[in-house]
Amino acid sequence: MAETKNDESSVKSSSPTSHFEMKGDDISPDKDEGVLKEILKEGYDNEQPTSNDKVYVHYVGMLLDGTKFDSSRDRNEKFEFELGKGAVIKAWDIGVATMKRGEICRLICKPEYAYGKAGSDSKIPPDATLVFEIELFDFIGEDISEAKDQSIVRRILSKGESWTRPNDGANVEVLLKGTYEGRVFDERTVNFVIGEGFLKNIIPGVEHAITKMLKNERCKIKVKSKAAWDKSGEKSFNIPPHANVEYEILLKNFEKAKDSWQMNDTEKLDQGEILKKSGSSFFKDGHFRVALKKYSTIVDYLQSTNCESESDKERCRQLKLAAYSNIALCHLKLEQYIECIHACEKALELEAENEKCLFRRGTAYLALHEFDVALKDFQLVLSINSSNSAAKQQTEKCKDKIKLHAAKEKRLYAKIFEKLAKESEQEEPKQSEKTSNDDKSVEVENEHKTSNGTSEKQNDV
Repeated sequence: MAETKNDESSVKSSSPTSHFEMKGDDISPDKDEGVLKEILKEGYDNEQPTSNDKVYVHYVGMLLDGTKFDSSRDRNEKFEFELGKGAVIKAWDIGVATMKRGEICRLICKPEYAYGKAGSDSKIPPDATLVFEIELFDFIGEDISEAKDQSIVRRILSKGESWTRPNDGANVEVLLKGTYEGRVFDERTVNFVIGEGFLKNIIPGVEHAITKMLKNERCKIKVKSKAAWDKSGEKSFNIPPHANVEYEILLKNFEKAKDSWQMNDTEKLDQGEILKKSGSSFFKDGHFRVALKKYSTIVDYLQSTNCESESDKERCRQLKLAAYSNIALCHLKLEQYIECIHACEKALELEAENEKCLFRRGTAYLALHEFDVALKDFQLVLSINSSNSAAKQQTEKCKDKIKLHAAKEKRLYAKIFEKLAKESEQEEPKQSEKTSNDDKSVEVENEHKTSNGTSEKQNDV
């Protein structure tokens, strides 16, 4: 049994069969001497890795008798893992979290913090106490961006509580501290609705990070310009275009928006009407991406409805039709033409002769230079409403584009044929000259045969 000093966190003992002294600070959570740490070389800064950080280390693993069973140094390849996610033995998650960059330490790990009664393969026996010498080279935060392009990198400074996180539409209260090149530009407590953060000058990167947080969690994020103010910058904070920023965030409180599975059909329909009104308001103000999200949520809510009454069924159909139609319009404004066409087709499944959706689909096809297909859509619009002046204009535009395209093709093919004809003319004299030379060769060969009485081919044989 290890001997405890006056300082209960420091332990030193030895065993006659052990190659190592059982010494070091007791860093196990329960102070049961399960993980002892001895620093062999001090690190060079005060920052330590936190949960979810990706860490880069070299290690040598040994049994108590000094037998080496694994070594990243022998492979000449650093080992990397995400801290606190159970990707390694418990002792590592505990021990590496206490290290600094450049630090080398020795961890002595009791079986319950290592491989336990099972051991591991033939190299680590059951109930084995293990020794690891670990060098920490670097650690980086967790990439929480949707594109996994390092545009939003998070480091958890203090863990939160419970297990729920804010969802889209949740009301949140956060304490923010934004810095740019060491200068604090934004420090405040703010309440806002997830999805509408821009109304309070909250950048997308911060809003996205908050949806990954627990109540009372504190984190630090590094945000690239694409998830901040991008090429526009922010004059009120004196942030230039294309600037990367950092934020420290404390999620003080939040109230989740109701999930669709928590609603009955009537509630989904009512919520759909609210979202439609909200989306239209944002659309009128030019916030097309926010409006798009509102309309898309309507579709999500109504996918799983099972309305019983005919009136509710029709109300549901009309809401979905309006949602898809408005989704198409948002995509059109954002110049996302393929997505616009897809949304129009969803709407046309609900109402085949919907004038607005046919027009919007035609407009998207026109933008994609699919003039023939676009023309058909505008002609369909006119067959439904012959007085639609916009469709008349677009029809004429398509016809002009088709004529122009045909003329271009005609000129292109004419050039191709002209080029081929010239190449053919240039080949004819060459062919004629080749034929003449071939005839002369035959005459010479015949003369050669006559003088020698045999051909060169026969002489070779």
